[in-house]
Amino acid sequence: MPEQPFEPDRAIAGTGAGGAMDLAASEAETLERTPGGPLGTGPAAKPRSLWSDAWRDLRRNPVFLVSALVILFLVVISLWPSLIASGSPLKCDLAKAQEGSQPGAPFGYDGQGCNVYTRTVYGARASVTVGVCATLGVALLGSVLGGLAGFFGGFWDSVLSRITDVFFAIPVVLGGLVLLSVVTSNTVWPVIGFMVLLGWPQISRIARGSVITAKQNDYVQAARALGASNSRILLRHIAPNAVAPVIVVATIALGTYIALEATLSYLGVGLKPPSVSWGIDISAASPYIRNAPHALLWPSGALALTVLAFIMLGDAVRDALDPKLR
Repeated sequence: MPEQPFEPDRAIAGTGAGGAMDLAASEAETLERTPGGPLGTGPAAKPRSLWSDAWRDLRRNPVFLVSALVILFLVVISLWPSLIASGSPLKCDLAKAQEGSQPGAPFGYDGQGCNVYTRTVYGARASVTVGVCATLGVALLGSVLGGLAGFFGGFWDSVLSRITDVFFAIPVVLGGLVLLSVVTSNTVWPVIGFMVLLGWPQISRIARGSVITAKQNDYVQAARALGASNSRILLRHIAPNAVAPVIVVATIALGTYIALEATLSYLGVGLKPPSVSWGIDISAASPYIRNAPHALLWPSGALALTVLAFIMLGDAVRDALDPKLR
C-alpha cells in the first residue's frame, strides 16, 4: 500500500474502536475546544470550580430544594405579610379570648383575643430580620478578624486567641439576661448587636484556621515569590479558597440565632411588646396552655419549622462544599 503524503491540513484522531479517522484541521480544533469532546471527559475539558460543582450538587439535593423553598416563603411573608394575612397583629378583642378556629382566624385567638394566625405571620419578620442581620454581622466581623490573625500570625494572633477564649467562656443566655435587661428599646437592633458581640468568636476561629491552611498552598507561595502584595494575596488568592467553611457555619448559625432571639424574647429581655415576635407569643400563651393550646402550638411550630429549614440548608451547603463528602 503506497504511503500517504504528510498533509499539514489534516489531523489524526483515535476512535473508540481502535482505528483512526481523518479529520480536517478545523474539525480537530473544534473537537479540542469542545469541553471533553462529545462526552465531556477528554483531556481538553475545562475544569469546573468548587463553586460550580457545589451549585450542581445543590440543585440535585432535595433537602436543599425543600429548605430553600421554605426559606423563600418566609422571606416573602417577612417583607410583605399582608399578602397572606389581613388586619393588624395588634388588634385584639377580649370577647374572643381563647376561642378556637373560625372564619377569619384559622388559628383561633390567644388569651388577649388577638388573631393567632395574623400574629404568627407577622412574627416571621422579626425572627428573619434578627437572624439574617446577626449572621451577616457575625460573619463579617469574625471573618475579618480571624482572617487577618491567621494571615499575619504573631502577636495579634495570640491576642485574638485569648480574647476569643474569654468570649467562649460567657454563657449566651446568661449574657443576654445581663446585657439586654438594661436596654429599654423595643427594636431588633439591641438583640442583633448582642448576638454579633457574642457570636463572632466562633466564625473567627473558623476563618483563622481556613486562612492558615490556605496560605500554605503552593499557589500562595508562588504569588509571594512573584512579588504580590499582602493585600492582593489575601483578597485574590486566600479569601476565595478559605470562605467556604465560613459560609457553612454561618448558614447553620442563622437558625440558631433565630432560636436565640425567641428564647430571649420568651424570657422578657429580647423583643418586648408591642413588638410582634414568636418568642413573645409563646411566652404569652404559656399560662393558657390547658385552655387554649392552639395559641402556643402555631407560633412554636412556625419557629421550629424556620430553625429546621435553616439547619437543613446549612447541612446541604456543607455537603456540597466539602470535597471529603463527595
